[in-house]
Amino acid sequence: MIQGWQQEQNIAPTRIKSFVIPLSNYSADTYSFPVSFLEVRIIGFWSMKGITSDSVASECALKLYETGEIEMMNRSEPQQFSEFGAHFISETDQPQACNFANFVPLVEDYPLQRAEWIKFLGVFANLETRANKVYDAIKENYLCLTKVAASKNGSFKPIVAWMQYYDSGIWSFTKETCKLKYVEDAGGENIDNSISKITYNTSNPDDSEELHAILCTVDVVIDETYTLDPAGYNQVQNLTTLDWNDGAVSQPQLVLADLIEVLFPNGNYSTTYFRNIAKGEGIVSIGANMCERDISTPLEPTILSC
Repeated sequence: MIQGWQQEQNIAPTRIKSFVIPLSNYSADTYSFPVSFLEVRIIGFWSMKGITSDSVASECALKLYETGEIEMMNRSEPQQFSEFGAHFISETDQPQACNFANFVPLVEDYPLQRAEWIKFLGVFANLETRANKVYDAIKENYLCLTKVAASKNGSFKPIVAWMQYYDSGIWSFTKETCKLKYVEDAGGENIDNSISKITYNTSNPDDSEELHAILCTVDVVIDETYTLDPAGYNQVQNLTTLDWNDGAVSQPQLVLADLIEVLFPNGNYSTTYFRNIAKGEGIVSIGANMCERDISTPLEPTILSC
């Protein structure tokens, strides 16, 4: 596969990117790359030979790293990745070699658009047909769940506010399109757009009073505050921190099912990406010892009953 352009035959400009397909090996900048796309769909981890961080939400990637199958690489030295068939990155503002492949599902506004990036990876494995089938299964499950949510809400739509805490008493309402879409698809209603501002300083009495007045109109608050100690975090309903930007991107149907349970709880479903601190729900710490499957085989997407 060749990406780029050519001015004349047999003359390759420096901007051209070329890949030998299917890949025999590859690496990924795991500081920000959602490795679940590699594991749970197409390529699998068997050909993965380099990572740039061991902070990954995959027990099997950690196992391969601990056993020496995957090497830790220095992301500030791009020449190190020249030995691989491709080096996948999500932060595109870094220096790039000709085998760097930009994988940026998070630039998309909607959940299914992000999941559809699996088709891009399918090209690198000559598995476009499988990639299409995987995405179609995820899409069908997601759309089916939206119908389930619509049947639950009737005339009542819970009002939802996504919030994040910053230093010095600053709280902010989130207006990210993808999250607002999740709320709508789960049968909820996003906080009123007529709110004059999204950031409030609780050390300011006027701001604090206004914020509390707004929260009195809300049925559900989702706290997406990032913390170095998620187990000790005790604010309100909190996202699973690391895998939110990984597995939740590749499997949006799981996020949607979680939100349906949050908005219309029945107690028969265990959430994956949300935890209710008021109920004492804790975090799940992923370790290499939890990998008990055949790493050479890509996982199938999780399809929920609908």
